[in-house]
Amino acid sequence: MGGTEQIGVFGAILGGTELIVIFAAILVLFGAKKIPEFAKGLGQGIKEFKKASSDVTNELHNAMNQETPPPAPPVKPPATPETAAANPPATVPKA
Repeated sequence: MGGTEQIGVFGAILGGTELIVIFAAILVLFGAKKIPEFAKGLGQGIKEFKKASSDVTNELHNAMNQETPPPAPPVKPPATPETAAANPPATVPKA
């Protein structure tokens, strides 16, 4: 198959040995105490992102499911002197 099989998210990019070396370097650089803090922060960030994403999705669904209000009645343009002279207002005769 030529070695282009996809094994997973990182498997297609990095092999097992490369991942072990990267994790070992992270452990040496940051220490065993910082890694859980990083993981906790990453987990909270992912949780917030998912919540915001679902809120936006719900808002879009709610907006699409709402009934649209009826259109406003057309606005009559104001009378200009030319149209006022051509169409005088109706008057009620006095008795």
